[in-house]
Amino acid sequence: MKSDALFVQDYYTESFAWCYGCGRLNAAGHHFRTRWDGDTTLTEYLPKPEHIAIPGFVYGGLIAALIDCHSTGSASLALYRRDGHELGDQVLPPRCMTASLTVDYRKPTPLGTLLQVRGTIREMGTRKVVVESELLANGEITASSRVVAVVAKTLSP
Repeated sequence: MKSDALFVQDYYTESFAWCYGCGRLNAAGHHFRTRWDGDTTLTEYLPKPEHIAIPGFVYGGLIAALIDCHSTGSASLALYRRDGHELGDQVLPPRCMTASLTVDYRKPTPLGTLLQVRGTIREMGTRKVVVESELLANGEITASSRVVAVVAKTLSP
């Protein structure tokens, strides 16, 4: 992982930084982090031994969560870039939420290896972004996805 990389989750406002998957303020969470890698997006994560489905393989729910947070982060990055910004600007990026998540599990994902989710922006509207991603383990695609993400509105507690 690039040590000088900028991750969108590090720029979410405090009110939007509590997600169990990618929230930097959730001490118990996974802390998934998404960045640009050229014209595509990238999230890398090393599952823990407790993320087991059956011996040697990752639990599918973790895979779905990883793809979900990667995709909403990717959507935020895409909208932010479309509006002329890059991470580190004074303007904060938008926070997106999932409207639809489809995951196709293509083969079992092994435990003990760094997972990469690589995303491509397929469609972008005013508030909606479609992200297609592939999850790779040891260079092999183990899952693919299509996520529709929308800009989150500030919610009152």
